[in-house]
Amino acid sequence: MTSLAGKTAIVTGASSGIGEATARRLARAGAAVMLVARRSDRLERLATEIGDGASYVALDLAQAGAPQSLLDTACERFGQVDILVNNAGILRTSHFDAFDLAELEPLIALNFAAVVRSSILFARHMKAHGSGQIVNLSSIGASITAAGTGVYGGLKAALERFTEVLRIELAGSGVRVGLVAPGTTTTEIFAEMKSKGEPGWDEFIPSMVPDDIARAILFMCEQTGNANAARLHVYATSEGF
Repeated sequence: MTSLAGKTAIVTGASSGIGEATARRLARAGAAVMLVARRSDRLERLATEIGDGASYVALDLAQAGAPQSLLDTACERFGQVDILVNNAGILRTSHFDAFDLAELEPLIALNFAAVVRSSILFARHMKAHGSGQIVNLSSIGASITAAGTGVYGGLKAALERFTEVLRIELAGSGVRVGLVAPGTTTTEIFAEMKSKGEPGWDEFIPSMVPDDIARAILFMCEQTGNANAARLHVYATSEGF
């Protein structure tokens, strides 16, 4: 399948989980993929496995200057970026009594600020070229009100509002903007929770695997003509939210 032949794609958080699965899917569809995350050893290994012109850049997107650095690097390598998948993120959950306030800024920096910065910078780049696709990863947690999820869910809700407004602002420009909100998916995002001896959310129900979400992202990127798959919620069949 070469539905994305000739396209260039950037996937953040590509060293594992949904990001890795998405990079593989986009590459199999014909896109030249740039992998982005902090762990260069994993990125190098994945780029080698994908082959076909896959490249990588090790960046901590929580740093304020990282999105601009990413755009500059991508333009140097590709000239033009067609697809940006903002997948990188971390999960921290806790009742307010136990919430570690030292984790607040890192959550905001990676889950919201980095996505906003990247989306704006790449949207300007894509608009100048008259085409492009931005995919922001949210979570069904954005619409679930439950104890312990106030910060994470609140940031995802804010990201959803930003993404919807960006889509509206780019209407008619040739740049598509979409939001994918995964349900419970077994990835390393639950590692911190499990390291504290707490059960990960993926241990409560039969969960999805990263490729389930990657297929939804690919579907969004494959839209043509006047179609824009603006919002996809992907639930595990066992979830009843």
